[in-house]
Amino acid sequence: MRVGIPSVTPRYTYRNVEVQERGVPTMSAAVRNQRREADEITGFVPSAEFFDNLQKVLVDLIELHLQGKQAHWNVVGTNFRDLHLQLDELVDFAREGSDTIAERMRAFYGTPDGRSDTVAATTSLPQFPPFEQSSSEVVDLITTRIQAAVDTMRVVHDAVDSEDPTTADILHQLIDGLEKHAWLISSENRKV
Repeated sequence: MRVGIPSVTPRYTYRNVEVQERGVPTMSAAVRNQRREADEITGFVPSAEFFDNLQKVLVDLIELHLQGKQAHWNVVGTNFRDLHLQLDELVDFAREGSDTIAERMRAFYGTPDGRSDTVAATTSLPQFPPFEQSSSEVVDLITTRIQAAVDTMRVVHDAVDSEDPTTADILHQLIDGLEKHAWLISSENRKV
């Protein structure tokens, strides 16, 4: 060591981190102060309206699933097999969609209510007629019910989106899928 020269390791700053010559970082005050305390972290806390809106979507999807099964069991007539299979696809989509919405509610500690009495009392879908239905009647009945479920999603969309765009994206996927099912099913009755 030479006399008169201090033995200080040279330092430089890179992206707000002070680094010694040998590459060992030292924390600058700016970086240290960005760390938050655990009690400052709350995560997303939705409003009661958010949960109410998802509940509306949930009951309509559950009801669509049930009405789709009712139609599936009781459809008769022309194109029976094709429509029977299309209804199964719709039922699966509605059931999976209701599960996605319910689990989204639970992710934020909401309580989804899919009990039969709640669904019957709060769905926006019209009642499905009992007994056998012709395939052409089922096409119109189910298309109307799909449109009712989509209408509910469109009505609640903006309020949901303003609180949580990620949940709004789920609604987009459901709307897209249901409108495709409506198109495929309604094409059974379309004449050109």
